Amino acid sequence: MNIKSLLEDLAGNDSEEALKFIYFAYSEKISRYIFMYTKSKEVTEEILSDVFYTIWEKRKLLPQVTNFNTYIYSIAKFKSLNYIREQKITTINFDDVAIELFGSTKTTAEEEYISKEMIEELNSTIEGLPVKCKLAFKLVKEDNMKYKDAAEHLGISVKTLEIHLTSAMKKIRTKLKEFNSK
Repeated sequence: MNIKSLLEDLAGNDSEEALKFIYFAYSEKISRYIFMYTKSKEVTEEILSDVFYTIWEKRKLLPQVTNFNTYIYSIAKFKSLNYIREQKITTINFDDVAIELFGSTKTTAEEEYISKEMIEELNSTIEGLPVKCKLAFKLVKEDNMKYKDAAEHLGISVKTLEIHLTSAMKKIRTKLKEFNSK
């Protein structure tokens, strides 16, 4: 089933099954996104539940949503920022937020050529990126968000997003070249 038909089923038939499919399709990506704000596994799980509860509560409005990807990320962002506000946390240092490029990579014996050192170097390079650059990279490259959606979510133009991604990729390529020349 595609997302549009799942949303229609959820809205029209109050389908809990459709909500489950949507949950399994989005929960991992949304959890990683929320964790960038909260830095707490427990809080992330709580906010994730709130995100899907909100989707359930507003299910009748879903047919009017033109881009569900942007919609669900916006809910997650809103809920995360509300949590931070409630906790009186005044700033978030995104430079301290870990983004693991190879976090979900599974390797076999044949694929062991990717050394732990190389992964650490790449993750370190990603962590050293400027905030918007790092977020742009995460949303587009890790979460497979479309450029337009990621730009809208970050409140920047698609052109600015492309500049951030180009900068990130240049730094990563440079690090790979340095690593391979060792």
